[in-house]
Amino acid sequence: MDNRNDLWRHVDANKERLIALSDRVWGMPEVCYTEERSCAEHAAELAHQGFRVTKGVAEIPTAVIGEAGEGGPVIAFMGEYDALPGLSQEAGVASHTPVETGGHGHGCGHNLLGSAALLAAVAMKDWLAENKLPGRVRYYGCPAEEGGAAKAFMVRAGAFDDADVAISWHPSSWWEVAPPLALANTRADFVFTGRTAHAAAAPHLGRSALDAVELMNVGVNYMREHMPSDARVHYAVLDTGGIAPNVVQAHARVRYSIRARDLRGMLELVQRVKKIAQGAALMTETTMEMRIVSAVSDLLGNTPLEQAMHGVMEELGPPHFDDADRAFAEDIRKTLQPQEIASIWRTIGMEDSGAPLADFLVPMDAKRNPAIGSTDIGDVSWAVPTVQAHSPTVAIGTPFHTWQVVAQGKTPAAHKAMVHVAKAMAATGAAVLLDPALMAAAKADHKKKLGAEGYTSPLPPEVKPPLRMSLGG
Repeated sequence: MDNRNDLWRHVDANKERLIALSDRVWGMPEVCYTEERSCAEHAAELAHQGFRVTKGVAEIPTAVIGEAGEGGPVIAFMGEYDALPGLSQEAGVASHTPVETGGHGHGCGHNLLGSAALLAAVAMKDWLAENKLPGRVRYYGCPAEEGGAAKAFMVRAGAFDDADVAISWHPSSWWEVAPPLALANTRADFVFTGRTAHAAAAPHLGRSALDAVELMNVGVNYMREHMPSDARVHYAVLDTGGIAPNVVQAHARVRYSIRARDLRGMLELVQRVKKIAQGAALMTETTMEMRIVSAVSDLLGNTPLEQAMHGVMEELGPPHFDDADRAFAEDIRKTLQPQEIASIWRTIGMEDSGAPLADFLVPMDAKRNPAIGSTDIGDVSWAVPTVQAHSPTVAIGTPFHTWQVVAQGKTPAAHKAMVHVAKAMAATGAAVLLDPALMAAAKADHKKKLGAEGYTSPLPPEVKPPLRMSLGG
């Protein structure tokens, strides 16, 4: 059975539909937990392709699962479709040109991410049926990756309990197996309540919640000297208590994102930040309430799956870009700072070749200096053996969460990279399904890395999916 060529034939047979899905989702950018139309588009495509569709997974209205096949192992493909606020941008234009002032945009390429993962699932479903093989293909439509931790809630609800392996990807500058690195992260709101008063006539009667927020921020700034160098703490003030300076602010709220290399270190840092907030409340004679919004774990790698995916990507070779693709990538690169381009080359430990688009596979033993963020795939990786790819949907050096990513989200180059990575994911899934030794090795590696303590969700039991998160709730 020439499974790879058969699989890739099924990818090519379905690619136009899924490219069109990606473009539609690009045109309806919806942020954290508000992805009603994007989720509906994915659910409709799953139904069209003959998947059994489950909506409202883990009590999340914009989470959906599609399953096809019978018996055998469960191969999970994870897709996303959430956008980012404030990144509206015309497609195919290499200058900052918003479609809508202040509007949303797919500044992390999740329109491509979800569609390619679904394309891989469709191809594998059709290949299983064609060859009458046992096995189930499952597509997870996951919202709110950008800070909402939807997958962590889905893991906690048991949505991945019977999956055997999980496969995903992310848009990137590179063609590579994604390094298994991510920071554990908690997002928490610190809500201060004081007492209002006339700021001139009776300031002594007031107790300023805004003062408490400012003092907390100063305290956290001092803490930064005394925390691990690879930890990260950021904040955004969500409520300043009003716009009148002559009124003592009786309420204020600040949201913190607290990150560390592992879950234990992150939870310790959260408690330190909480103590600082308590101190700020004590100093201002206000009260403080800490509300966990979301939390994700660090990422657990899986060496056998990573090696298998690398072999597939080596066989495929990088996507084939043409002169028009390279020309537009060069136009985008003219909008970037030289240090942005240099920085992305440093992440793979290689010298800048001058190429505008990646035309090579990054070696697995590259001497990397990775830029590490956080992702809710981390929690999936603790629940089930997980592997991810990167595919070059953007010009080399493009920083993510920018208008430049949005501008490249519907280009022919992005479409080529999206289809190419769908082939890599589908073939990796088939390799696991057909090779019991690979499946066993992946599970053994996962069990070893879990360790004796295993997985504990970073989400407190009482915390529910923050469905109003995009509204500040």
